[in-house]
Amino acid sequence: MQRTENIAMLIARVLMCVLFIEGGWNKLLHPGAVQAAFGEHYGLPVPMLAWLIAWVVELIGGLAILFGVYARAAGLVLAIWCVATAFVGHSNFADRNMEIHFWKNMAMCGGFLYVFCFGAGAYSLDRLRTRYR
Repeated sequence: MQRTENIAMLIARVLMCVLFIEGGWNKLLHPGAVQAAFGEHYGLPVPMLAWLIAWVVELIGGLAILFGVYARAAGLVLAIWCVATAFVGHSNFADRNMEIHFWKNMAMCGGFLYVFCFGAGAYSLDRLRTRYR
């Protein structure tokens, strides 16, 4: 790949991961509020397990995308996560705001599928890890 493509991939990874790192960090800092929302608002049966899965997927997945370590696996996990959260949290199409969030999640899923297919690019820990094998 050319240098400009690798720079674009780095910028894309940074932009894609910020939302997830911030969301995962906030879930880690405010477990009670998040678990209450998962139970009361979304009606999830085991809010504590949902909270644990959410902060791990979002924070660890976001950091993996940011640094480009196991980026293909993280891209696939976050793509699936985007679809799952779209259907669980944003499926009320009577509310235009929820519909917008649903399609935002689908667009992010598409971006993460690109990471899954093409990897993190030259400016990543994956590249360093595979270069010295």
